[in-house]
Amino acid sequence: MKPRILVMVLVTTVLGFFLGGRGIVSYPLLLATLFGTALSCGGAGVLNQYLERDADLLMKRTKRRPIPSGQVSPANALVFGISLVLSGTVFLVAQVNLLTGFLALLTAFLYVLVYTPLKRTTWLNTVIGAVPGALPPLGGWAAATGGIELGGWILFLILFLWQHPHFYAIAWMYKEDYERGGFKMLPVVEPDGKSTFRQIVFFSLLLLPVSVTPSLIGMSGVLYFVGSLVAGLALLKVGLTLAKSHSVGDARKLLRASIVYLPFLLALIVFDVKF
Repeated sequence: MKPRILVMVLVTTVLGFFLGGRGIVSYPLLLATLFGTALSCGGAGVLNQYLERDADLLMKRTKRRPIPSGQVSPANALVFGISLVLSGTVFLVAQVNLLTGFLALLTAFLYVLVYTPLKRTTWLNTVIGAVPGALPPLGGWAAATGGIELGGWILFLILFLWQHPHFYAIAWMYKEDYERGGFKMLPVVEPDGKSTFRQIVFFSLLLLPVSVTPSLIGMSGVLYFVGSLVAGLALLKVGLTLAKSHSVGDARKLLRASIVYLPFLLALIVFDVKF
């Protein structure tokens, strides 16, 4: 079920719920939202591994996953994954609302049936895959309010843009592994890395104005504005360093910086939120 990804999905879902509802409108509703989202998201992770089981066997970083290592049969994984996605969607529709259930199903659909196969055909898979990765806060927002407002879309954009330097750093670190697995990641398609580093810098630059937008529309205050700007500049600096060095070590630093950046930003907006 890819627990590390699942945790990030649940955290951003809580953020959307909190900001959309201007606080926790109902703890039972929040728990229901998290439970249904966890089922659907976990199922999507299972189905992704089912579809990529042959490629996972070829790559060092994934060959010990449950299916390629023989711990779980492909047939069982398929049934388990479908059951999780469907039960999570039905639960959200029944216990939360139709929009939240739809967003959960859309996220699973885009991740499993669009992003996953595109990894074998085009480097644009990273851009397209960032869409389902950015949908969870919209699900949380919809759960709390029954709809989606401007603030929810801003959260979506922040997550969408953040994923690019994060995943391009991973792609550069494991480009040989991705090539063995037959994935058309950008560093595999263009091994010199110039396009990869341009993407990292480009999206890091875009992240700067978008990340401060919550303060500009009154969702948060000066503290968040300053903190998000400083964090964004720090992330950009690490990305520029990688663009100059092309080293795996600096790619790892960018990955770590992106991992620190997101929870810092989310914690800051919650602390400085203005209702």
